[in-house]
Amino acid sequence: MLPATAVALAVLAALLAWPVPALLGRARWPGRDPLAALVCWQAVGLAGGLSIVGALLVHGLAPWGHSLPEAVGHVLTGTPATERVRGDHWVTLTLAGVLLAELLGVLALSWWRTARTRRRHRELLEIVVRPADSVPDARLLDTPAPVAFCIPGARPLLVLSSGMVAELDEDQLAAVVAHERAHLREHHHLYLLPFVAWEAALPVLPAAGRAHAAVRTLVEMRADDVALAALPGRDPRRTLARAIVAAGAHGGGDGVPSGALAVAESAVTARVRRLLDPPAPLPAVARAAVLTAAALLLAVPTALLLLPAVV
Repeated sequence: MLPATAVALAVLAALLAWPVPALLGRARWPGRDPLAALVCWQAVGLAGGLSIVGALLVHGLAPWGHSLPEAVGHVLTGTPATERVRGDHWVTLTLAGVLLAELLGVLALSWWRTARTRRRHRELLEIVVRPADSVPDARLLDTPAPVAFCIPGARPLLVLSSGMVAELDEDQLAAVVAHERAHLREHHHLYLLPFVAWEAALPVLPAAGRAHAAVRTLVEMRADDVALAALPGRDPRRTLARAIVAAGAHGGGDGVPSGALAVAESAVTARVRRLLDPPAPLPAVARAAVLTAAALLLAVPTALLLLPAVV
């Protein structure tokens, strides 16, 4: 008989693999508070991984103990199982090991590939760019396409094209720069990395692609919000919206290196509408409820894994 703990974890994993991402992806409130929504998505991804691997481990190690820590301790010390070890126990243990290795391996591989790609692009760009006189710490790329992007990492690089500088006025250019600096300051590439790995590890799961797309949009919305707080002028929302449209109308993501974050990379239409017709901020009570739900998503599988199993 399967321990109730393993069943509970399996049910939670199933919910987090399909209906929860679908509901969160269709919800309208994330646009009112992108940062809280990003926290929720991170909790969904991490709790889902804990739940599916945990369900397999709890069932597979059940003959060695009534809780996962106890069972792991007995296995590591060579203590014999107190119950008969059946074939299904070995199967679930094997599946848990394979799945855990795949998830962690794909995450590490995605990080390594992305870091290598960014390093290569940074080295190539440093050969052809020059300091942007009008923007401190930025680099100017001689190309007529209006492009602005940043390459995060240990040595971040903010690049503006000559076409972008020519296309935008001073306030719009400042808005673009503020947007890209927000990406770098808040390390938005780290929000994206787990979902790049999730989509690569489980390409047949529709929720993986949906989650990745949603997080990409949310980091852009969050960068928009941070940029607005830093912009002077009477109408910074319209200024930033015009800059996004100018970049997007000329294929703002076409000349962006892989692994970079660009001002017109994702959900241009939705972001412009949000800037010009801003939704009401999420109330403090609702925001607290969202963050509490995210914390509970992580707490529930953790508690199920650490507390004694229910048979």
